[in-house]
Amino acid sequence: MQKTDHEHDTPTSWGLFGLAWPLGLKAVMLHGIIVIDFYLVSPLGEPALAAMGLAGAVAGLLLGVLLAFSNATQIRIAQAFGATGPTALKTSFLCGLLINVAATAIGIMLVLFFGSQIIDTFAHTPEIAAQGTSYLYVFLLVVLFEAVAQCFEGHFNGCGRTKITFFGFLIAVPINIGLSIALIYGLYGFPELGLVGAAWGSAAASATRMIFLAARFWRTDRHTLQATGWSKPTFGAALRRHWVFSVPIAGTFISVTFGNQVCMLIYAKMSVFEFAALALILPWVQTAGTFGMAWAQATGIAMAQLLGKGTAEPALDAFLSRAWRGAFVAAGLVALSYLAICLMSERIYDNLQPETVAALFTFLPILLILPFPKGSNAICGQTLRASGDTVRVMNIFIAGQWLCKVPLTAFFVLYLDLHVAWVFALVLVEELFKFPPFHLRLLKGDWKNSQVLDD
Repeated sequence: MQKTDHEHDTPTSWGLFGLAWPLGLKAVMLHGIIVIDFYLVSPLGEPALAAMGLAGAVAGLLLGVLLAFSNATQIRIAQAFGATGPTALKTSFLCGLLINVAATAIGIMLVLFFGSQIIDTFAHTPEIAAQGTSYLYVFLLVVLFEAVAQCFEGHFNGCGRTKITFFGFLIAVPINIGLSIALIYGLYGFPELGLVGAAWGSAAASATRMIFLAARFWRTDRHTLQATGWSKPTFGAALRRHWVFSVPIAGTFISVTFGNQVCMLIYAKMSVFEFAALALILPWVQTAGTFGMAWAQATGIAMAQLLGKGTAEPALDAFLSRAWRGAFVAAGLVALSYLAICLMSERIYDNLQPETVAALFTFLPILLILPFPKGSNAICGQTLRASGDTVRVMNIFIAGQWLCKVPLTAFFVLYLDLHVAWVFALVLVEELFKFPPFHLRLLKGDWKNSQVLDD
């Protein structure tokens, strides 16, 4: 079958896959760093693990907010790239960099003033609190380096060159692992720093990634910064527009993060076996699901580029149809990975109690269905964000969390005392709750006429 003219105007499925696979592998590597750090620190004992967990919760919130702002910059850069405007590219990059640095400075000040008090409150012993605080203070260097690195990453991803950012992680991960081992245990002449050594290893890896991305930007894209003028009459006006676009994306992340934390506190009221089953499966849901989310993110980048250059509606429809078909293929692969995880759970984790294994298998029907509405919702959300409709996306996410998942979790656990399978099913119920508003908004179609650089 020959392609129509509309299909020739938009990225092919293989082109979209070329955008998506580096994003997916990068996300898996990012999640893997956390798992590896815990594995490397585990011989130091439970106090070190507890300290790292506390410090990681605070640091993870800072990095998550930073990532949300960077995703907004990525979309703005993709819109500018589609419009082939060097002025708009420069404006989006510098606005994103300024917002990232400002947000990081505020976050670092808050941690310096309140971080130790937060860790002291939740730590079981003074030793754990001291280790957690030391780790957190060094990890602030990671946040600082990432503030800059993620802007370069947003530039390359927004321009469709996702392999460069993947290579950045490919270089950084071995440095993180090797230097962390040496500094934790004092190998090869390095000082023995214990838990803090892991933070220094992460900082060195982030600095290396930042330097790599900055060098690539300088070598191939420094002409972008030489463009004259701004996309708005003044830089201040452009910065305000970028901020208005970015805040709902950051708000979405903060809402989802706090909602998940509230649910984890509620899960803790369940039996030990049920809580253990949830604690084991939820990280896998996030990790295995990254490939479906990477396809959606690649769709958002491509759609922002198409909207930026004013692509006609029939071509947008043709592209979105292909993207959706790809999303269902990705969802099927994610569902198969969930099946494999459940079947191999007793090999992955030693000495699981029979009650925990039984609980994991009750999740399987939900896991086989979940990727399909989740992937379709992600396509809708990324497309709407690409058109500038970030407030609507935020409202749908907030409603799904605080009108559906969180109150129903409290009701199921605290009042009805239902089986853990019903509680886990709320992950699917939340996606079904968001399904109508996302798809109705997309089918309305007015997003296709968005003037993404003039709004």
